Amino acid sequence: MRKKHNFKNLKVWEKSVDLAVKVYELTAEFPSEEKYGITSQMRRSSVSIPSNIAEGSAKNSSKSFLNSLDISLGESFELETQAIIARRVGIMNDSAFQLLENEISEVQRMINGFIQTIDSNPY
Repeated sequence: MRKKHNFKNLKVWEKSVDLAVKVYELTAEFPSEEKYGITSQMRRSSVSIPSNIAEGSAKNSSKSFLNSLDISLGESFELETQAIIARRVGIMNDSAFQLLENEISEVQRMINGFIQTIDSNPY
């Protein structure tokens, strides 16, 4: 019998949902001309992080779950890059960027820790 992960009970999933909500809040203040640009990109990346964790939790093997976690980690780095660009072009202020950067880093650490845990205890 395979080990089951209820994604709603995973702290990394919960924290990544919080991150996505924060991204929606921050990007709501971006210029309207960015609606289909960086705003859309950042929102998609942020939503992909918890979505891939949830999807991976339903997989039948550790290898499959790890792949989904790797995708989530990649999306977090994509989001971080988009935040850097938003700050550098002046549509995100330094304090908003720092807040977002801290939350992204925490999610990245949590995903990496979860990957190590699953690697050590495959199912």
